[in-house]
Amino acid sequence: MNVRDIAVFSGTAHPDLAAEICAHLGVPLHPVRVSRFANDCLEVQLQANCRERDVFLIQPLVPPVQENLVELLLMLDAARGASAGRITVVLPHYAYARSDKKDAPRISIGGRLVADLLTSAGADRVLAMTLHSPQVHGFFSVPVDHLHALRELAGHFRGYDLGNTVVVSPDLGNAKEAAAFARMLGTPVAAGAKQRFSDDRVKISTVIGDVADRDVIVLDDEIAKGSTVIELMAHLRELKVRSIRLACTHGLFSSGALERLSEQPGVLEIVCTNTVPIPAEKRVPKLEVLSVAPALAEAMRRIHNGESVSALFG
Repeated sequence: MNVRDIAVFSGTAHPDLAAEICAHLGVPLHPVRVSRFANDCLEVQLQANCRERDVFLIQPLVPPVQENLVELLLMLDAARGASAGRITVVLPHYAYARSDKKDAPRISIGGRLVADLLTSAGADRVLAMTLHSPQVHGFFSVPVDHLHALRELAGHFRGYDLGNTVVVSPDLGNAKEAAAFARMLGTPVAAGAKQRFSDDRVKISTVIGDVADRDVIVLDDEIAKGSTVIELMAHLRELKVRSIRLACTHGLFSSGALERLSEQPGVLEIVCTNTVPIPAEKRVPKLEVLSVAPALAEAMRRIHNGESVSALFG
């Protein structure tokens, strides 16, 4: 890699992940000055030369989501105004991906709108990690490299005896991902049949597949309040599973979800990745956080060198 031609910047959403990515790449993380005017407007200054360089902007859309989004849009605008050769947004977590369909009258489809905003602000391409649904990829009118964290999660669980294990998806929407994960681990797969009534009220009517007397790994793309997983675990206990481990890519864990999940009977472990920051005071003993920095760094290196990113999944 010609280090001189690459410039990496991070917003304030997750600087630790950005620093770790840069350490793997062997490049500096350039400083960004974010200031706020008296009228509450943000101003962003990229404090390194961008002219004709391959610029990467790292910013997951995590709470406060709107602040972090506007910060990212201003970073894009600053890079474009500084004559960057190409600008890639590294989006470890795309929160608006959940707003991906019109399932009620007169509602906005935020996933597409925010994709349009990023492109309008100057993004030439996007590097994303585990989007909430496959169609979100199509909301972007620029190239998207879509990574998943199944390899990192599978590497962790291969350390256990999986002879009596089954992977369970909380709903049929995530079943394809769970099936791919089960193939990586060499285990069977099962899924919950879920109906969602509101943001935090769900009902699981049945579990499709054989889970009785099995060690279960529940796999979801993200866990926020944990209401779906708690509802699923009640069913799994009724079906007399032996043990439960929870796994997800994006550990959002809002409203005290980590404590609630770790106190559930039968839960041995909660495993997530560091796509979103998890402050030390929120962590619990049963939590294991895996790093996706090596995967993101390798994808960035391949993008910079014009190599295949899909080969990462071979």
